[in-house]
Amino acid sequence: MPYQNSWDVAFKDKPAIDPDHWLCLEKGSKDKTMRAVDLLAPIGKGQRGLIVSPPKAGKTILLKELCKTFARIEPEMKLYCFLADERPEEVTDFKREVTAQVFASSSDRAQEEHTAMAQEVMAKASAEAASGADVAIFLDSLTRLSRAHNVASNSRRTLSGGLDSRAMEIPRKFFGAARKLEGGGSLTILATILVDTGSRMDEVIFQEFKGTGNMELVLSRPAAEARLFPAINVRSTGTRKEEKILPEETLQGVWKLRRVLSSLPDLEATRKLIELLEEYPTNQQLLKFLFG
Repeated sequence: MPYQNSWDVAFKDKPAIDPDHWLCLEKGSKDKTMRAVDLLAPIGKGQRGLIVSPPKAGKTILLKELCKTFARIEPEMKLYCFLADERPEEVTDFKREVTAQVFASSSDRAQEEHTAMAQEVMAKASAEAASGADVAIFLDSLTRLSRAHNVASNSRRTLSGGLDSRAMEIPRKFFGAARKLEGGGSLTILATILVDTGSRMDEVIFQEFKGTGNMELVLSRPAAEARLFPAINVRSTGTRKEEKILPEETLQGVWKLRRVLSSLPDLEATRKLIELLEEYPTNQQLLKFLFG
């Protein structure tokens, strides 16, 4: 089945609009990372979110916690985890820990299985969103999905980093499918992508996706190496048009907090954020104390 035909026709025909319904993660988790996401990169229904991560910065744990938190705050939302070319033990771990339906093509499978599963996930998710349901896909990772499509591509034209000229076509369409639909229904996609791996191909893949989302959560290698978690790069993290998602009072507080943190060096900003999250049990208390 050609990939473009795996999308539900009604889904493609409905106008896409900006996310405007906040998914407040703190309502479902007191985890510091979830609270930090609410403050720095709020997520709305229909968000197209990129989790940018160097190796060993906690991206998979973060994605798993996001999935579990979504299940608590939006029990009616249809949740899917898509693990592309993942280690078999990680697949088992996801299946045991999350309530979402897990689609997995582990690293011991043929590359064609990864691409076929992408079609299956999108066909199911787009049809449900078109029918008015709120759907979320948690993808780990865009990097490996793109690598799989690079192997499967056969245009025989190679670009920088050894990437086939058509390798990014399907991964871009997959990630770009995230949207809120006018008249009801949404497809939220939160996808991890790798950076600083030492691979030229991985860097090219990242550059292809950079700026294509409307939310970016950037994890920090220096913070992770310093054992500062959540290891978030405050300055580089954010959500476009967050004013459409957050309540006005929260929005003003978040903007003030960002100004304070952005005045600090990156590592100190992360450390300060963690201190505030540990000192105040709720984000409301944190913002109220800082800014009244």
